[in-house]
Amino acid sequence: MRKQLLSQFRLGDMLARYFKGEENGQVELQLIPANREDDVQELKFSRGDSLVQVKLLGDIYPGSYAGGMTMRNSGTVQQCRFKLQETESSGGKFTIRTVLEDGRNHEFIHELIWCEGDAGVSSRTTAVNRSSERMTLEMLSSFSMSEMTPFQQGDAVGTLRFHRLRSKWSQEARLITETIEDLQLEPNWVQWQPNSIRFGQVGSMPVKGYFPFAALEDTESNVTWGVQLAIESSWQLEIYRRDEGIALSGGLADREFGHWLKIVEPGQSFTTPEAILTVCTGGPDYACQRLTQFGEKYLQNAPESEDKLPILFNEYCTTWGLPSHDNITGIVEAIKGKGIDYFVIDCGWFVEEGKSWGDGMGDYIPSDRLFPEGMQQTIQAIRDAGMKPGLWFEIDNVGRDAAVYHRDELLLHRDGIPITTENRRYFDMRKPEVEAYLDEKVIGQLKTYGIEYMKMDYNDTIGLGCDGAESLGEGLRQNMEASMQFVRKVREELPGLVLENCASGGHKLEPLLMSLCSMASFSDAHETEEIPVIAAGLHRVILPRQSQVWAVIRKDDDLRRIGYTLTSTFLGRMCLSGDVTELAQEQWAVIERGMSFYRKIVPAVKSGYSYIFSDKGLSDRHLTGYQAVIRVQREDDLIAQGKELYEGLHRTAYVTVHIFHGEVPAVIEIPLPEGCPDRIADLYAGTDIRAEVVDRMLLIYPTSEMEAAAILLE
Repeated sequence: MRKQLLSQFRLGDMLARYFKGEENGQVELQLIPANREDDVQELKFSRGDSLVQVKLLGDIYPGSYAGGMTMRNSGTVQQCRFKLQETESSGGKFTIRTVLEDGRNHEFIHELIWCEGDAGVSSRTTAVNRSSERMTLEMLSSFSMSEMTPFQQGDAVGTLRFHRLRSKWSQEARLITETIEDLQLEPNWVQWQPNSIRFGQVGSMPVKGYFPFAALEDTESNVTWGVQLAIESSWQLEIYRRDEGIALSGGLADREFGHWLKIVEPGQSFTTPEAILTVCTGGPDYACQRLTQFGEKYLQNAPESEDKLPILFNEYCTTWGLPSHDNITGIVEAIKGKGIDYFVIDCGWFVEEGKSWGDGMGDYIPSDRLFPEGMQQTIQAIRDAGMKPGLWFEIDNVGRDAAVYHRDELLLHRDGIPITTENRRYFDMRKPEVEAYLDEKVIGQLKTYGIEYMKMDYNDTIGLGCDGAESLGEGLRQNMEASMQFVRKVREELPGLVLENCASGGHKLEPLLMSLCSMASFSDAHETEEIPVIAAGLHRVILPRQSQVWAVIRKDDDLRRIGYTLTSTFLGRMCLSGDVTELAQEQWAVIERGMSFYRKIVPAVKSGYSYIFSDKGLSDRHLTGYQAVIRVQREDDLIAQGKELYEGLHRTAYVTVHIFHGEVPAVIEIPLPEGCPDRIADLYAGTDIRAEVVDRMLLIYPTSEMEAAAILLE
């Protein structure tokens, strides 16, 4: 199909190019690195692919065996024609607005938004009903990028790789890389029948099965396209092909995938969740850095206490869901004066005798048995020891032993029945009565006790959806939107509160909730050997400064194990727990050296680039080989500290290395990336492991399996 260049815009180091089909009037979006425009190959057979993928009820479905596989390129898309394109610039924010119309008084407005300094753009679509009849959506994409790869002629045989991140409980962020050929996304002999890999998640845990992330890499041209979805409900991503061009699209899970229908009344509109897009010269890890940095602007309003990324203590792996005044004050006595800023009282502060915390949340009445003088006395003891008190809530969910579990009028229903999993039900967050209840139980108690840190947990999923809307999927979307609105209300009423995002560890590590929180639980893998593997993988999807990595220390841990555990926390935020009241002096000495090292690397944790070197075996549970991660402070972060100070500032970098089971190598060689300093200023370990730099190669000399070290470079 013949196409003409409609417009193009320079967005930082990216170029957004819009093409219009001469025959069908459709508009497609192509993103390329701005410095690679001259490398674009024009000799490709491509029909084009609309930047808005939409399906209205009553319009024809895509053919050519597409039913059940994809809803892209439906009859609705075929009717859409270009109407206009306009731009808007204000306060460092640049918006490209492209309007399509389908001849029935329906408009589909695609917005691409770039903020000065960002390495990515946001994308969203609004469906506007200007007709006199209802418009029912079965699908509406947040984004659709096409014409990939423009740097190779033909169908780019053997050069394209597709990257995804698998995830499950305590095994988050496993990188999966597949070739386009293995995905059977080569065009067929007549380049007619489409094929699609549609994947995602159904339910209220957006990081379960997959992260809402994908990247397509052109290995020949060294160009990578990356995307993340900012979404708390069911979602999907699709990589699609029917000719020599590849398209990548996604957003809300559609009717086929997530039971989603949305009615838009006359005069009304509906806007999709945000997608974050990037393209770069470089591999998938660099594309990931650019996507995560997109969220840095939301942390500018974080509480002042977060500026130095302070160390915290969480008592969960000490008391295992039975915190009390006696055991908390004992812990406080053991750790006071050691430079810990936050102390979090985790789940169970409300539990009744003989019952489990996991069955009791929802009423949130402090236990008289565990806190006989009231929680205020315990919280004051934390404050008197120089730490900010934190408290755990599972806001959305209700345990079966709670009285509110039986208040059907407050709960989510499906088919008229309260949605019930093994030991939980769920608040209908859309209801004013629920908001009023949580105002009292959550916001009220945070204010009453002067809590400065809240851990927000979420320990099961609603699944397909709920009643109360035109479809189960839309009910789910509305409920999770209301849940996010309650989190915003907490922030508004308690602006100095530090918020932690936890969902059985890492089931909600997506950009929307992360934009509202200071940090997140990286995983529930609290005491496992694979902590550094999970923590390193998460560098691809969240900022390390927001990744709370646990160091659970046991009284029986030898110094090697303590060093291994503490070094894992350098991959994010340090959180301590465990047998701190029973540790020997030499154990504390290794811990405190680790805490001191952590404070030295905070500038690079806070703002940097990560380089992951992995020589581990196939299994993430039975580890062999080693892993090394280099984290280099960004130069622009130094410049931002003040031009007059820049000459006197030095870029910080550090390396973590973990040696796993199996044969111990005599030496591990890690090449230092460009811009990384190469003088060893400090080394942390629980063993006699050594390191040196020779000709910009970091040489590490292990002494045993299951040991770790961290090297500070200046």
